Amino acid sequence: MCGIVGYIGKQRDIKVGLAALKRLEYRGYDSAGLAVFDSEKNQIIGLKSIGRIDDLENKIAKSGLSLNGNPSLFHTRWATHGGVTEANAHPHSDCKGNIWLVHNGIIENHKELRESLEKEGHKFVSETDTEVIAHLIEKFFDGNLEEAVRKAVRLIRGAYALAIIAKDDPQKLVAARLSSPLVIGISANDGYIVASDATAVVPYAKQVVNLEDNEIAVINHNDFYILKEKQPEDLEIDAEEIQKGGYPHYMLKEIMEQPEALENSLKGRLILEQGLAQLGGLQNVSDQLRKIKRLRIVACGTAYHAGLIGKYMMEEYAGIPTEVDIASEFRYRKPILEENTALLCISQSGETADTLAAIQEAKRRGVLTLGIVNAIGSSIVRETDAGVYNHIGPEIGVAATKSFVSQLAILALLTLYLGRQRNLSLVKGQRIAADIQKLPELVAEILKQNDTIKEVAEKYKDFNNGCFIGRKYNAPIALEGALKLKEISYLHAEGVVGGELKHGPLALVDENFLTVAVCPSDSVYEKMVSNIQQVKGRNGKVIAIATEGNEDIKNIVDDVIYIPRVSEILTPILSVVPLQLFAYHVGVLRGCDVDKPRNLAKSVTVE
Repeated sequence: MCGIVGYIGKQRDIKVGLAALKRLEYRGYDSAGLAVFDSEKNQIIGLKSIGRIDDLENKIAKSGLSLNGNPSLFHTRWATHGGVTEANAHPHSDCKGNIWLVHNGIIENHKELRESLEKEGHKFVSETDTEVIAHLIEKFFDGNLEEAVRKAVRLIRGAYALAIIAKDDPQKLVAARLSSPLVIGISANDGYIVASDATAVVPYAKQVVNLEDNEIAVINHNDFYILKEKQPEDLEIDAEEIQKGGYPHYMLKEIMEQPEALENSLKGRLILEQGLAQLGGLQNVSDQLRKIKRLRIVACGTAYHAGLIGKYMMEEYAGIPTEVDIASEFRYRKPILEENTALLCISQSGETADTLAAIQEAKRRGVLTLGIVNAIGSSIVRETDAGVYNHIGPEIGVAATKSFVSQLAILALLTLYLGRQRNLSLVKGQRIAADIQKLPELVAEILKQNDTIKEVAEKYKDFNNGCFIGRKYNAPIALEGALKLKEISYLHAEGVVGGELKHGPLALVDENFLTVAVCPSDSVYEKMVSNIQQVKGRNGKVIAIATEGNEDIKNIVDDVIYIPRVSEILTPILSVVPLQLFAYHVGVLRGCDVDKPRNLAKSVTVE
């Protein structure tokens, strides 16, 4: 997680800022940089270096630059958008060298903003999402820095902690925050220091002010004030006008966006060589999480299915007993919430009424509450003690697709995070982290089979009844596959745990009944083969989701869709993708409105 420092005050030496930045070295980083306003030269001088802060100091010494002045900015970067290069290191500036800024967070709509700014003539020099902000502020700058920042942040979708200075408005430092920590340290007689962590301002500051979401601080040498920005809301009337990128439906577009969605959910959150997950949103509760002995997950619909998979992950790799509740039932069954229990809620919208009610019930009982949420600034974000953002941008289609794979990826990260706090070995942690890192490219491989999956959908679109079966990690995927087909095509389907077939559902099987078997080559593969044979023995039709290289499965099923090989814990993230495409194509072939299924809403804000 990047480290931010900004200084304005009486000191002209950069030692204050560098000392503060060094107190943030524990956060991990791969490059460092600074920018200083030199009033004598009337310019902002920037300097960056790959490696440690010591490397930056050596570069300063060799440069011969005095680097005296203020306001000044300092930054340590952990590479996310773009590789480890000086061009990608912070601070970033605009075309004219007027606006300079440092940033922690992620800008979800940076591609669209970059394309628009390039058409207007802006020249970019880095691969980062951050540089977009500098050019946006440049676009609106007319001599008043805070007004330009106000206008720019209204166009940004994502999370940010920002410190900004301008050569042409040099007597101030502007700071802005949305869902990424930022504090202002106040010295009794020296000035102000802005930082992403209060650790950086000690021992310089005697008091601190924590910026809240959507606040902009304007700081000069003697004083500061805070502007509160009301977050704009998307208008539903504009939803149909949002660019579909050439796709016929939002649902297909969002399925195809899943590699990028996973990249955004994972960026900056893995330390491969140490087998660790780095989740900045949990930093303030890391000690409490180390002590938890039980986890309760609450969610609704597709998010509930993600929670069921999270249970398998947490218990097998983190060693934490985990229960999963449908949020609408949580309050009414008088759950026992023991000491050292944490409640984790999962919601794409962050506004799900039943999930909010569950959080409020847990908080009344003194339980630590966590969230996995996509919508920044939503109600669940405000209610929970800590959490992790999906960072996947808007999901317009009612049926959850990219939000689901993102939720699973974050649950895997959270499992790695909690597991390494406990007894998960370095070697296992490294293996899981490496496989998590590969997920975007593996999902992209599956998406190349879209035409093949459409042909399978054409073959079975007129079957009116069916079931999806799976075991262990893929038992919840059977539930999710059935839910997608019901939502999108209005066909009846149910998800069944493979071992339960013979306890009732097998009575439905005949030549007019379709079974989709999720059977990757995992620890329960042979059990799934047995379940498939039970169906085929009664003349049922079977589609298998199997691991690449498994040729034997073709001998016992009617059709096969392959997924790449991956660690068992991560197979659900791959196996759900062909089921999403299958449901989509069946729905389209049957003439259904796949983006807006009848009777359903994207965000369920009532009980």
